[in-house]
Amino acid sequence: MDTLQVIDADTHVLETEDTWNFLEPGEQDWRPAAEAPANLDPNRRPVAYWNFAGRRRPRIVGAEATKGTSRETRELLDVDARLRHMDELGIETHVLYPTVFLTEPAQDAEHELAWDRTYNRWLAERCEHSKGRLRWICIPPLRNMDAALAELRRAKDHGACGVLKKGDEEAGHWPAEEYFFPLYAEAERLDMPICFHLGSGMPEFLPGKVFEAARLMRTRLPVLHAIHSVVYTKVTEKFPRLRWGAIECGASWAPWVAWDLKRRINLRYGAGDNMFRANRIYVTVQPDEDLPYMMQAIGPDNLLSGSDYGHQDPSTEIGHVQALHELADRGDISAETVRKIVYNNPKAFYGL
Repeated sequence: MDTLQVIDADTHVLETEDTWNFLEPGEQDWRPAAEAPANLDPNRRPVAYWNFAGRRRPRIVGAEATKGTSRETRELLDVDARLRHMDELGIETHVLYPTVFLTEPAQDAEHELAWDRTYNRWLAERCEHSKGRLRWICIPPLRNMDAALAELRRAKDHGACGVLKKGDEEAGHWPAEEYFFPLYAEAERLDMPICFHLGSGMPEFLPGKVFEAARLMRTRLPVLHAIHSVVYTKVTEKFPRLRWGAIECGASWAPWVAWDLKRRINLRYGAGDNMFRANRIYVTVQPDEDLPYMMQAIGPDNLLSGSDYGHQDPSTEIGHVQALHELADRGDISAETVRKIVYNNPKAFYGL
């Protein structure tokens, strides 16, 4: 296999002060401000913040980012440096997700549109210098559907290859509600998948300890809920060419969701033999999960793999490609399955 035939299906960019340079003249007072790290106790990890109209959101800095990366590569301050690091890692393409926007910072439609729009324009400008090796996920301002659809169209023309969607309540609606059907229809027309990434669309600003106590419910479980709900309510059948992704939540939940849906849907409609393939649902998997078991539920053609480049958390796996090859060498999965996970499947999912 060509060492560069690898598409990293889940990487990140860290927002910078330049992210907000595309705010329009009447929006300048809404420019998020960077605040210096707090908790300067040497025994505690310092936390920096973005101040969004008086509300703080954590900002990843320094030791909180992925080891082996640099600020220049994480923040795309030096696009060529990121590409050189990708070459060292044997990666052809990075698909970029946001950081601060994984949880909703806006409380209203006006702020949401301004912040999402400047992020999309900033990232498009940064990725333009990568000659197609950096592709990105559009953030739609969902409280204003007309603006959201316009953002999708512009993003598609500027290198975006997917649409970020939260799996819980977003813009006052849940993923399977008709409110989002125009978004799904336009994404289908543009051949852009809907990407349910770890995170939350609810804009409450929980204090640190409260957020930690609710982390599983507020960040990972929404993705499972989204996949379950769009299949159960037959939304996936209404958009027969639209692809759906479950990103950065592992895949060990998939057999349970498939089992639960089979029991529920069999009672109501009848169901196919592979819920993920039948509904064009792709799932990122971690190398230390039970891949042979995952493939019984998902199949080898609907698995993706990502490094979480730019972050330092339980999902981070910079050596994910090597780890998958080691599984093949051990006989747990085939070399062809590895090729599908790291290249064929993400190429199909993102339409690259």
